[in-house]
Amino acid sequence: MKRRITIPQRKRIFLGCEGESEQSYGALLARIVGQQKTDFFLDTVLLRPGGGDPLALVELAEKKKKQGVKKGGDYAAAYVLMDTDKRGQAPLRDQQALKLAQDAGFTIIWQQPCHEALLLRHLPNAQQLQPQSTALALTALTAKWASYTKGMPAAKLAVTIDADGLRRVRAVEHSLNALLADLGFE
Repeated sequence: MKRRITIPQRKRIFLGCEGESEQSYGALLARIVGQQKTDFFLDTVLLRPGGGDPLALVELAEKKKKQGVKKGGDYAAAYVLMDTDKRGQAPLRDQQALKLAQDAGFTIIWQQPCHEALLLRHLPNAQQLQPQSTALALTALTAKWASYTKGMPAAKLAVTIDADGLRRVRAVEHSLNALLADLGFE
């Protein structure tokens, strides 16, 4: 009698991405963590057209997550990666976004104030930098990473951001640390 080989199911994690830069970053996370662990699948989903404000993005993330569950089964965890630059423009919608995120099981990874500031905090001696605007974040990032361009693919991000960069940023970005922990990153 032959023994049947069973292949363990990989843990599926949803990552709703505000834009293509965030989606490339999600692919980078999967690449780096995948060097340590292979028991996960990070489903990076572009939230377009999302309307830009937090509520519209969370609503679209909820819809995309439901579609993903229909296609591939439940997610072990769910995250939405978005900028804070639109937060505060419509306080009621912000409150609704937070409630919907909680009800739908999402952890929001807030990029303060933007994606470039999050990338900046991966670099050596930059974890505590908190640029106050998107323009200042881009200036600070390109001062430390001259070849950076918006929308870089994961392969180009990986030239500068590695496992050590993830270890640096996880110390100051707690919701991102939660995602890294769910992925099994050490």
